[in-house]
Amino acid sequence: MKSKIIHAPDLSKAASRRKEQTVFDILKSEHLASLTEMVKGWFYYIKTYGCQANVRDEETMRGMLEGIGCQPTEDAQKADIIIVNTCAVRENAEDKVYGEIGNIKYLRKTKPNLVLALCGCMVEQPEILDRVVKTFPEINLFFGTHEIPNLYDLLFEAMMSRERIINVESKPGEVVEELPVSRLNRFKAFVNIIYGCDKFCTYCIVPYTRGKERSRKFEEVIKECQDLVNQGYQEITLLGQNVNAYGKDLPDKKDFADMLEAVAKLGIPRLRFTTSHPWDFSEKMIDVIAKYPNIMKSIHLPVQSGSDEILRKMGRRYNREHYLNLVKSMREKIPGLTLSTDIIVGFPDETEEQFLETLSLVDVVKYESAFTFIYSPRKGTPAARMVDNVSKEIKTKRFLELIKHLEVSIEDSSKKMIGHSYDLLVDGVSKTDANMLSGYTDGNKLVHFSGDESMTGKIIKVRITESHTYSLIGEIVNGQD
Repeated sequence: MKSKIIHAPDLSKAASRRKEQTVFDILKSEHLASLTEMVKGWFYYIKTYGCQANVRDEETMRGMLEGIGCQPTEDAQKADIIIVNTCAVRENAEDKVYGEIGNIKYLRKTKPNLVLALCGCMVEQPEILDRVVKTFPEINLFFGTHEIPNLYDLLFEAMMSRERIINVESKPGEVVEELPVSRLNRFKAFVNIIYGCDKFCTYCIVPYTRGKERSRKFEEVIKECQDLVNQGYQEITLLGQNVNAYGKDLPDKKDFADMLEAVAKLGIPRLRFTTSHPWDFSEKMIDVIAKYPNIMKSIHLPVQSGSDEILRKMGRRYNREHYLNLVKSMREKIPGLTLSTDIIVGFPDETEEQFLETLSLVDVVKYESAFTFIYSPRKGTPAARMVDNVSKEIKTKRFLELIKHLEVSIEDSSKKMIGHSYDLLVDGVSKTDANMLSGYTDGNKLVHFSGDESMTGKIIKVRITESHTYSLIGEIVNGQD
């Protein structure tokens, strides 16, 4: 089958940051009526890898597919439309995608009319797209993150054409409002407030795959959040690749602190946000978080390294002193604050002394949780042109040493919770023990406890009885059942 290339990825175009106003649009399709008739009785299956932004993309695609009458299925063999929604931040995420495609590609033989699509961040990278196009002839539709609003037209073309459709346009991006949504959770919701990133950290592919920073209109976000409150949702997480850069591209000059305060005032029981960049974290934000009890006192603040030289090579824009001063201000103003972070070990040219600076920062900050990574180059990023000169053995040794240091503060914070009571939003049956329920405290600590499944989606109070470092055991307070 030949390939029809509508657009192909170009990382030089993806890096463009022209000083233009954010473009706003609404969902439209010239093939909507025809497509709706064509997919009567069809089922769809979506497999998503990656971050909350990828999950939110899935919810949009689910909403669009259900909007034309398709029904969801968790059985790929039953599906008429299969979409593998991908992440490209880490190499192991790509490996999982290749495995998933390998597991389902045989369905093409039994279902000649199957639409098998690969979308998301992976296909935004020319080398990866070229590889999957050559390796998996069973895939007949490829589209990037910017093409999700065009899903109807892409499906129509894939179904009508005898060619494989490739539409991965590298562009700064736009904001499309009024997109349908089918949420994956009945009581916790993700709400996009800003797309893309302009930071261009040297190791990161996200600014190329997700486009420039572009904020949604303030009133559109508030409307979506108000609808969620009206529907009885218990928790909203405001999303952005760089969430606290919100509003910089808008003429009304409302910033992330204004957004956070406005959503908090809607009365949502729990409000979170991710991911924040230390460079854009203002004192105004800290004050708003401290002021509203329904803004969870749990902040994800990626540091990546404790060495000024490595931070400079990473393009992080702040130094160690700036980061530590920010943490100091947060802890002073926000009682009960819990901090999580991202840390990379083994970045090119990282010396033992520089790694020790990271350990010392970890010891000072005392994080409650952390995502830790061994550096691996992402093609197309500036860091990929650097010599990856820290050996695998040294990277692994440093990684294990980092985990040891992190576990000291994580275990300490967990042990201090024993005997105290906390409000908990119940997620449902525990993933590790079918006889227990689980949920998260406002500080984002995972707690397992005995209770009735009818508590799912409710906020209850539990007393912590045991610490297992990364999770806790609790019991319901005052006989809640």
